[in-house]
Amino acid sequence: MFNIEDFDIKLDTEFIGRSFIYCEKIDSTNSFLLESTIYTQNGTVLLAELQEKGRGRQDRIWSSNPDQNLTFSIMLNDKIKPNRMNIINLGTSLAIAQSIENLYQLKVNLKWPNDVLICGRKVAGILLESASIGNKIEKLVIGVGINVNQPSFQGKYPIPPTSIRKEFKDAVSREKFLSEILNNFEEILNNCSKNPEKILNDWKSKCEMLGEKIKVEDEKTTRYGIFEDLDSEGHLLLKIDDKIEKIHFGDVSLR
Repeated sequence: MFNIEDFDIKLDTEFIGRSFIYCEKIDSTNSFLLESTIYTQNGTVLLAELQEKGRGRQDRIWSSNPDQNLTFSIMLNDKIKPNRMNIINLGTSLAIAQSIENLYQLKVNLKWPNDVLICGRKVAGILLESASIGNKIEKLVIGVGINVNQPSFQGKYPIPPTSIRKEFKDAVSREKFLSEILNNFEEILNNCSKNPEKILNDWKSKCEMLGEKIKVEDEKTTRYGIFEDLDSEGHLLLKIDDKIEKIHFGDVSLR
């Protein structure tokens, strides 16, 4: 069981996670926070042991063993600029990567737009969803799934999965790990508006695909080119022959 007291002792934030909800079972942490009219405090975090309708990008199912992993969402509703959403997405993966490296000394690689990898195997994924009125974002929810202590994985996956326990060769304190992530995330979030270039540079330093030949797939098209760079808003810049194409979404893999 997740020990909230142990988590709270390690939490060192001003607002992220100060409103904290824990539940055994829920349909989706993202959906709950998006729809909630009760939990409205900026930085609210909802952690669930089991999500019956957990999902990743493109409505892919995210399955996770109860009491072994971290599946949670962070809700933001204070002055969210639409052109910062991709920066926040990249910043979230960066916070997870830094936390893994700080606590467990494992080398982490980041894959655009939202995957966290160890030795080429996926350890975490992120899903951003928002509620808007006109051009104004009223609420942004960041869904995070991390394989923490799960010992094995059944089934087929686009990217082979792993867990921190498998790579670290020892059990991991979920309480300590989550507090570390939220501590790092709050600091990174402040930089998303004050110094987004730092977020982009730090993220790129952990992306091994940068400068490589890649394939980008979405529901309709497949593109081939070189991962040239990220633009100022975190979109992928794909070099195709002598042209640069801006990619807003898609699955990226090495050619």
